[in-house]
Amino acid sequence: MRQYDNELEYKEQLYREVMKARRQWEQAYCALQEAVGADEVDIAIYTLEAAERRYQVHLRAAKQANVTWEPFQFGSYSKDGFYLRD
Repeated sequence: MRQYDNELEYKEQLYREVMKARRQWEQAYCALQEAVGADEVDIAIYTLEAAERRYQVHLRAAKQANVTWEPFQFGSYSKDGFYLRD
């Protein structure tokens, strides 16, 4: 795992990873909905399960690091705890 300069940088990275995993899970779900034929359905199910597990792993890591989502959803988080707009 990469060495981070500070806790905030680590939490920002975790947030990005969680959001990326969520998008991948949503894409896999859509692919399953559009799958035609037994082979496509099998592949879509496998892909969805893998994306779901990846999402769970990243959520668990974020929870262990006590990541709060609001600072990252609404802008940057400063050292003094106030929100900064990007």
